[in-house]
Amino acid sequence: MNSFLDAFSRCLQALIAAMLMIMVILVFGNVVLRYGLNSGIIVSEEVSRMLFIWVTFLGSVIALRENAHLGSNFVVRALGPAGRRASLIAGRLIMLGICWLVFSGSLDQTRINLPVAAPITGVSMGWFYASGIVFSVAGALILLCDLLTLATSPMTTVDRFLDETGEQA
Repeated sequence: MNSFLDAFSRCLQALIAAMLMIMVILVFGNVVLRYGLNSGIIVSEEVSRMLFIWVTFLGSVIALRENAHLGSNFVVRALGPAGRRASLIAGRLIMLGICWLVFSGSLDQTRINLPVAAPITGVSMGWFYASGIVFSVAGALILLCDLLTLATSPMTTVDRFLDETGEQA
């Protein structure tokens, strides 16, 4: 499962790079056209905004996979082995609950906004909120794998979750 998540993370990184490239081309091209030719790319702002939202949520999935999110581990490090394991499991369970909240809210907003068209591109506004669905499903999968690893692995593997570099087993 870890190899699948690693491959998925690499695919997301490539997708984010492509999205960022499109955003740069659209925004830079729009600036050049506005100042140089007194013209512009009409969809530039709307498409860039949508891509920015998707980049943010997909980047959050990668950060979760790499254990790169912000955290204060000084209390957890002060605990014994069983306490470290229990607190890491509790943290993952809380994050799993938050993924459920993001999923249910994003699903509701996507359903509400599917028939609403964006003003310039005409794309369904549901695509904005679908990024939360993708994040919560991918995040939940990562957290479930983390929980399995935390529950079944030796303490040396568990301590890697506290590693400053963010590398996991």
